[in-house]
Amino acid sequence: MENIIEVKNLEKIFSNQKAIESVDFQVRRGEIFGFLGPSGSGKTTTIKILTGQLVPTGGEALVFGESVSKLKQPAYRKRFGVLTDNSGLYGRLSIYDNLKLYCDLYDVPYAKIGEVLAAVNLQEDEKKRISTLSKGMTQRVTLARALLHEPELLFLDEPTSALDPVNTLHIYEGLRALNKKGTTIFLTTHDMQEAETLCDRVAFLNKGRIQLLDAPGKLKKRFSDSTITVELKSEEKIILPAGAEGAQQLYDYMQANEVETIHSNEPTLGDIFVQVTGRKLA
Repeated sequence: MENIIEVKNLEKIFSNQKAIESVDFQVRRGEIFGFLGPSGSGKTTTIKILTGQLVPTGGEALVFGESVSKLKQPAYRKRFGVLTDNSGLYGRLSIYDNLKLYCDLYDVPYAKIGEVLAAVNLQEDEKKRISTLSKGMTQRVTLARALLHEPELLFLDEPTSALDPVNTLHIYEGLRALNKKGTTIFLTTHDMQEAETLCDRVAFLNKGRIQLLDAPGKLKKRFSDSTITVELKSEEKIILPAGAEGAQQLYDYMQANEVETIHSNEPTLGDIFVQVTGRKLA
């Protein structure tokens, strides 16, 4: 499968302090790729390099098969979208008028505005001024703007950090729909549940270095101890081992009609991150 992003031995230094170092990964065209780690781990620095906002200190970063230094050219700017914590919206204008400006910039018909506002659950709010919006609503407007031109590649930096659960689920649906149309999504987040929900593959970033990279399901299987927890009707919880012994015990409990629930004990991505890095996510 073709790679839309290729990063080799990437490094960025600020005032003699390394923000990222020896970073290597590839993002395949058409996937949702999660770049996961706590605040200060280097996620935003990486996005800024990959979108041409920062120049790397060392290594190589290619997007669309070209050096990221070319991304400032208009021909490339129309091929990707970015959502960061810097909204760049005009506070005195309405949501609709802000999006009209970006339609003009990307040669997108105004009819598209209603579609992207529906995708972020703002279809009833298009006349509201940006200056009157909550942080969560502003974040949804910036996401709608990033979706307007259906880019080949979409960079999302903590896209749901200020959103309530209902709007978060709405955003997930919109991102999946966009991905099905062919947009590759590069997602940075410290929300491991979000990564499990959306991502085809994830990379764990810790102190500027990638610690693990694989599909969420494969990582969970790799770090699973294969035990299961059986909760009995007496509310007692029993952990059973894998293999014949555990299977026989489970059979005995079921024969006696004592089983209330059965759960596998595979770890979450958050559990794995803490185990590998020794750091909690925050």
